[in-house]
Amino acid sequence: MTNYRKFSDDSHNNYNSENKTYNQNELYDQIKANPIKLNETKVSQTKRKNNNQQSSLFWKYLLRYVRKNLLMVVCSIALILVIAVSAIVVSGRKSNIAKADETIVTVIEDEAETNENVSVNDVDNVAEDSANNAVSEITQETDQTSDTVDSPENADSVDENETSAVNTSFDAVATDNTSYIASEEIISSNAVLIDVDANEIVAQRNPDEIINPASMTKILTLLVASDFVSNLDDTFTITIEITDFAYVNDCSSVGFLDGETVTVRDLLYGTILPSGADAAVGLAEYCAGSQEAFVELMNAKLSELGISDTAHFTNCVGIYNEDHYCSVMDMATIIEAAMNNDLCREVMSTHSYTTSCTEQHPEGITVSNWFLRRIEDKDTHGVVVGAKTGFVNQSGNCAASYQESNDGHRYVCVTAGSSSSWRCIYDHVDIYSTYTN
Repeated sequence: MTNYRKFSDDSHNNYNSENKTYNQNELYDQIKANPIKLNETKVSQTKRKNNNQQSSLFWKYLLRYVRKNLLMVVCSIALILVIAVSAIVVSGRKSNIAKADETIVTVIEDEAETNENVSVNDVDNVAEDSANNAVSEITQETDQTSDTVDSPENADSVDENETSAVNTSFDAVATDNTSYIASEEIISSNAVLIDVDANEIVAQRNPDEIINPASMTKILTLLVASDFVSNLDDTFTITIEITDFAYVNDCSSVGFLDGETVTVRDLLYGTILPSGADAAVGLAEYCAGSQEAFVELMNAKLSELGISDTAHFTNCVGIYNEDHYCSVMDMATIIEAAMNNDLCREVMSTHSYTTSCTEQHPEGITVSNWFLRRIEDKDTHGVVVGAKTGFVNQSGNCAASYQESNDGHRYVCVTAGSSSSWRCIYDHVDIYSTYTN
């Protein structure tokens, strides 16, 4: 039997063998016939190999360079971020104030126009004359009252109301029932709560310690001004000196501009609601001709209230000064006197107000008493009807408020040394809710 598989394999081997021999011989003949082409082929292969090696080295070094520089960029960005964050933490509140001040200056530079309808010098002269006349009248009335009281013949004729008008000091006293405010929830370092009707100190914490009253000062500014204001629609023109004073001292402002003519009513509400230094200084100049003369009237009022031994003011705004001081007890006396004055009570009790329309502010400026607006929905066992806040670094956040309690009594609360405006409000809420009914 024929082995077909063997035959097939032998044929295939012979074929491959022949084919292989043929191919090798053919290649040999080609090389022998054209040796130059062979050399060119070898050279081309060598160049291609070198090019590949060079390309590989180029990308290798490029990648290494990129990696090295990326690390450097990342480190630089991280360093910049650390520096920026540190700067923000250090600057804190001052950076925000600087931005606000810069905005105010920009507005002033863009919109300020000189208003020549009212002469500032004429206003100052008239205001100074009225202040001098008022001081003279007060002195005469005090002398007359003193003579009447000292005279034995007339001693019995002095009624109780006249005696109260002379002695306006708020002599609330501590009793056996007076509580010490020990709660750690109340942050303020100084605090006092007084029952106005009983004339007793209900609760206290360092009430006689000297503090800087900051913008609570403006309560006295309002009280003193109320003695000289007769026409709320009278006008006053804001000067560049007033706006500069507020800017240089980093004070809060209503936003009045140089040359803007506003009403006395605007100055009163602008002093209390937004705690505007521009309004307070304008009010002082309107009433007394200058802030310095007005401060003399403020200190005279402190004497009238019977607290000049522990209180003394150097400005009408509340800017820090070593000689500008009082205690929270003194401030309680001041706000109690203000809330007994109809004009002051009206201003102190207002939640929001829009100033009169002017050329610089055609729609007026809307301002708010944020203490009243923030505390109005809190449970204080009554209604807080008047308040004024303040802040300087040296005394922290402070506030004075006046409450009409659910039990029918009236209370005054004054705090200082709190950590924030909101915390200051909650200190008042805690004090009222803890010690009143």
